[in-house]
Amino acid sequence: MRNMSSNENDSLIRQIDAILPQTQCGQCGYSGCLPYATAMVQGVADINQCPPGDEVVIRQLAVLLDVSYKPLNRKYGIPKPKAVALINEEYCIGCTFCIQACPVDAIIGAAKCMHTVLTEECTGCERCIAPCPVDCIRMVPIALTKRDEDPTLQRLAADKARERYQNRLRRLESERQRKNQLKSKSSAKAKVAKLASVDENLKKAMILAALERAKALSTVSLDSNRSEPEV
Repeated sequence: MRNMSSNENDSLIRQIDAILPQTQCGQCGYSGCLPYATAMVQGVADINQCPPGDEVVIRQLAVLLDVSYKPLNRKYGIPKPKAVALINEEYCIGCTFCIQACPVDAIIGAAKCMHTVLTEECTGCERCIAPCPVDCIRMVPIALTKRDEDPTLQRLAADKARERYQNRLRRLESERQRKNQLKSKSSAKAKVAKLASVDENLKKAMILAALERAKALSTVSLDSNRSEPEV
């Protein structure tokens, strides 16, 4: 690939990302579709590493990047029928591990409470399965709908998944910054408390020193008076 400016790189990354299915499954070896697109532009990833996109996506990428088509590299996985995650609510212990793993925030619930998958938002990435400590999540094949057969509707669904993925990244970054701010405030309070403690100890030491000096002066004065001869 020829050398490109930063703006050209960014534009090409967006074009590649627009082709990818936005399952955010990580099968390509990257954390999501956008990182995979970035890796392709950087020349460290190939066009045939996306099992969910399979032949359709590979051919579109080949045209966009003006490279030869190549079949899916199956070391990254194989295409599967459309499926969504289903939580067996009877066995869910409310650990929140699946919520933390979902790249598009398609699982709702709270700690020690039952979790539920938002089927319409689930991309079928399967990332929630491995973290579950009680093995209560499985993938359930679902029938194809008009959306799955219409390229325009498919693209709209992918755009929505991308938006949810990006919203999640922004939320996580906001939470990280908030934790760092709280940590900084806590650290600052601890330093102030420590300085206050040092100041208090210094004040006590100064007072004791002053008392000792006054006591010493008083002793000297008494001794002086006693040593004077009587008239």
